[in-house]
Order: sequence, then structure tokens, then C-alpha cells
Amino acid sequence: MLDETDTRLLQALQRDAHLTAQQLGELLNLSPSQAGRRRQRLESAGYIRSYVARLDPVRLGLQVQGFVQVHLSTHGPEHSKSFARLVNTRPEITSAWTMTGDADYLLRVYCADLPALNVLIHEILLPHPAVARVQSQIVMDQLKSDGPLPT
Repeated sequence: MLDETDTRLLQALQRDAHLTAQQLGELLNLSPSQAGRRRQRLESAGYIRSYVARLDPVRLGLQVQGFVQVHLSTHGPEHSKSFARLVNTRPEITSAWTMTGDADYLLRVYCADLPALNVLIHEILLPHPAVARVQSQIVMDQLKSDGPLPT
């Protein structure tokens, strides 16, 4: 179980993963060694899965962010595994979820431009034997970036 100090530590690390044990200790009113041990315990217990850098897609030349709904024509396990393998090979697809409802999958994609998105949809996704159709939505503006998880 997480106590209030663990929760505050997780919130602080979601805002800034570079915080040192000294800085965490100051925020949490703990010694640096206590803060460091708590962080290590939360890492070992799987609460903290990794530390990553959030890059600016526009500065990287990725001008188009979109969401692509994929509808399968057939739902056999081999087709699903094959589609999952395809998704995992494509760097443009940054997140993928299986869904309830009309679409089987929801893909978050970043592409350099609209022609690159067109290639992804028409030359990569649609030719897959299990895919019946795709539906895409292009992000016009992101009102809130991927935020920290509520704790």
C-alpha cells in the first residue's frame, strides 16, 4: 500500500524525473537516504516502470499527430497477432490499444506530413489481411499534453 509520502514522491517524479534524492528529501521532509530508499522501493515494486524524456514532435519534424481507428474483418488469434506485430514494427505508431465498441484498435500516430500519414494508412495498414477499414482523425491542437497519472 502507498502512504501519503509515497504518493507525493510519485507525483513529484511525474513532474520531474530528474529530482535527486536530496531534492526529493527536501520536498518530502525526509533525509536524502530515506527519499532514495523510497524511490528504490517503488521502482522495485513496479510503481515506477521507467524514466523517459518527452520530446517535442514538431521540433523533430513530426507535423501531424493523429488517431487511427482500425476495424478488422476477421478476429482470429493469428490475425490479431499478425496485426500486433505490424503495429510494433512501425515507429510512427507511438501507442496502440485494443478497444471495445465499433473499432478494434486505436492507434496514436505521429507523421512528418499528410502524405506520410496517407502512406501509413494506404500502404501499411489497409493491405494487412485482417484489416477491413480504418478511420483517421488528425489532431488540430492538443489542449492538454500527456499528463501525470492521478495518484
